[in-house]
Amino acid sequence: MENDVNYLIDALFDMIDSAKSMPMARDKCVIIREDALDIIDEIRGKLPVELKKAQDLIRAREEYVENAKKEAEKIRRQADIDAKTIVGESEITRIAREKAKELARRSGEQANSMISVANEYTDDALRRTEEAIQMALEEIRTSRARFQAISNEKLRALRAKLEEQGGGDRKF
Repeated sequence: MENDVNYLIDALFDMIDSAKSMPMARDKCVIIREDALDIIDEIRGKLPVELKKAQDLIRAREEYVENAKKEAEKIRRQADIDAKTIVGESEITRIAREKAKELARRSGEQANSMISVANEYTDDALRRTEEAIQMALEEIRTSRARFQAISNEKLRALRAKLEEQGGGDRKF
């Protein structure tokens, strides 16, 4: 599955959407409690996996940034070495220094660009993960509220039926 949490939320939604409506109450339905609770338990179990994926993305971003810094430092050192080996006439030395400065400037720009791309990618991935988790949580809350409303409605209907049958003095 591409995204187990979304799949489970879809399954819960389909369960509720395809459930039989209550007589005289089209906005209420009957679902199998154990099946719904099983799906919710699976969602709870999968959320830590989604959070671990987000943490792995952050770790990968940090490694990427660290490698970019190392690469920039390697380029700078090479530029320094190149500048020191070019010794001689003042024109050759001047050209070497300009080249070293240019290499250092470009490596700094490249490192900044790589860091910026990594930051944007990580931020986008974390934002999408946060949105998926938020949607899952909202769906769970909505499903729970519907479930409670239906359960309460069934209980009231059962009590009313018992009272009609003369059993109004019994409690359950």
